[in-house]
Amino acid sequence: MTDEKEPLFPEWTDGVEDEEWYDPNNPWTPLPGVRTGAELTRGEKAADSVRNRMGSWSFVFAFLSFMVVWAGVNVFWLNNKGFDPYPFILLNLFLSMLAGLQGAILLIAAKRADAIAAEQALSHLSISKASSVVIHKLEKELHETKAATLALHELVRSVQSLITIERERNDRP
Repeated sequence: MTDEKEPLFPEWTDGVEDEEWYDPNNPWTPLPGVRTGAELTRGEKAADSVRNRMGSWSFVFAFLSFMVVWAGVNVFWLNNKGFDPYPFILLNLFLSMLAGLQGAILLIAAKRADAIAAEQALSHLSISKASSVVIHKLEKELHETKAATLALHELVRSVQSLITIERERNDRP
């Protein structure tokens, strides 16, 4: 029967290594409790997609290019007699409708961003609580170690004083 002792200084861990979501090779591992991928509804996926596309430089350049092409086709190619001659009333109508929709789209995207932030905050809270438990345990162990060290110092002082007394007795003629 072998008497296996716990190592004096065990390898430190915060517990996430045991979780299935943890990947030490991926610095962008998603937080536990934050839904991603297949866990999202169609509406949430659509809001993320629209937010990611409309909030990009490629969307801005594509939109500006579309307006330049619209104006160029109607003014130069069709000699201002095209389907929407200058002052581009049809284009203005489409832009007004887009502006009306963009308000709603931005609110949906903001609502989704708030939901993501709330899920991340809850995840951070649970991680902080777990860390707090570990920190309090370490603090307790530190105080116990300090008390044991002080007791050991006191014991060493007592032994030293006894040794000193015994030497003095032995040194007397």
